[in-house]
Amino acid sequence: MSTTSTVEPSGISSAPSDDAPADLGRMDRASVLHPSTNVSDFAHGRMPSTVLETASGVRIRLAEEGGESRELIDGFAGLYCVNIGYGRTEVADAIARQAHQLAYFHTYAGHSTEEMIRLSDRLVKMAPVCSGGTEARRVFYGTSGSDANETQAKLVWYYHNLIGKPKKKRIIARERGYHGNTVMAGSMTGLNFYHNFMDLPVAAILRTGASHYYWDAEPGETEEAFSQRRADELEALIVREDPETVGAFIGEPVLGTGGLIPPPAGYWEAIQVVLRKYDILLIADEVITGFGRTGLMFGSELYDIQPDLITIAKGLTSAYAPLSGVILGERVYRAMEAGAAKAGVFPHGYTYSGHPISVAAANANLDILEREDLAGNAAAVGAYMLDGLHAAFDGLAITGEVRGVGLMLAVEFVADPATKKRLDPSLTVAYRISKLAREKGLITRAMPQSEALGFAPPLVLTRGDADQIVDISAAATRQVIDELSREGVL
Repeated sequence: MSTTSTVEPSGISSAPSDDAPADLGRMDRASVLHPSTNVSDFAHGRMPSTVLETASGVRIRLAEEGGESRELIDGFAGLYCVNIGYGRTEVADAIARQAHQLAYFHTYAGHSTEEMIRLSDRLVKMAPVCSGGTEARRVFYGTSGSDANETQAKLVWYYHNLIGKPKKKRIIARERGYHGNTVMAGSMTGLNFYHNFMDLPVAAILRTGASHYYWDAEPGETEEAFSQRRADELEALIVREDPETVGAFIGEPVLGTGGLIPPPAGYWEAIQVVLRKYDILLIADEVITGFGRTGLMFGSELYDIQPDLITIAKGLTSAYAPLSGVILGERVYRAMEAGAAKAGVFPHGYTYSGHPISVAAANANLDILEREDLAGNAAAVGAYMLDGLHAAFDGLAITGEVRGVGLMLAVEFVADPATKKRLDPSLTVAYRISKLAREKGLITRAMPQSEALGFAPPLVLTRGDADQIVDISAAATRQVIDELSREGVL
């Protein structure tokens, strides 16, 4: 196979292959089980096999069966994760250096690498203030946000066993929250799509209401009053279930896959009062919101959240290599240290915890994030893009809510904005808009179990890029509105 590369005018390089897209598509259908894909439709060619070729900045080049290679703006940063943008050779160089020096060794029994030690020191110093105004103390590594939240559940149970509260084990999670796809993380997730036919959620999870003011507020209710009602509902749940059985509450500072929904005014303040009252650990799931996406390095900083445990992944390496982590605050770590005399060796870990290549990628990624102030860029360009979305979508026949913070943005569609009448789900409006936007050169996302179109582009986004995203998505929306009108369903 040839290894010669060519450079396109955009700066994206493409490497020729001996296999045509159609040949690769046949192999793909015959050998790969893709996540979040209809198994039968894919296997029988009712949806295309898409082969990613290369990428640079906020743009990717791909090829679909039967079509030419083409370039698209990635308005979703992969899965909210390519924060520094594509094609950053500084990270690739760091990965190569580490691979040549030491590609792998485990981190059990006190084994470390210099890159992991330096990354851990950096993260502990970078982390938001933890519960009681204390500092973060330690970092435990995994490979994905899902396995990090599995670790969180085990740490909650371990902590309460160590402090002599063996009944305090259940974890409260929210409707529309997303925390992963493994057994416990998938159970914490509050979207039925991820539970169907999987025997989830497990009984250890309790569920409380989402922090979505637009849909869940009562008529005339202010944001502050809504937030207090959600806190009151949380307290009632805890009391009803017995506070001595509730060990933790998990929440994303900004709801991510549940709809890219910033919290209403006063929400996190009211929630934390309840958790402190009943001595319940707070897990801040910063898998999406961490490392600049909200306009600050962590979403917890933006909303004055003081967690006991923090989940990180995605932007930690900008997905250049798999890596996740759990940052432990003072409260949990001190109990573990004090309990080691009776508990012995900490009985948890993964083969790839602190993988040398991944932690090297993380350090190079964080160098770029900090040097280029990409959190600041997310705040500035995100505010500019939010204004653009308002200008383009406010007043359209199906626009219910335009929302966002930093580079986490969404437009919610309804049948009647005046009454908030929901669209018929069978119309799949947001999906139709996202599909049409893709045809026009933009990758965006129809959010699960809603009619919302989501945007979470790389943090290197420029105002010009933002204008293109808004223009394409608005044009696609207007076209779908016309189609719905012609069909007589709008």
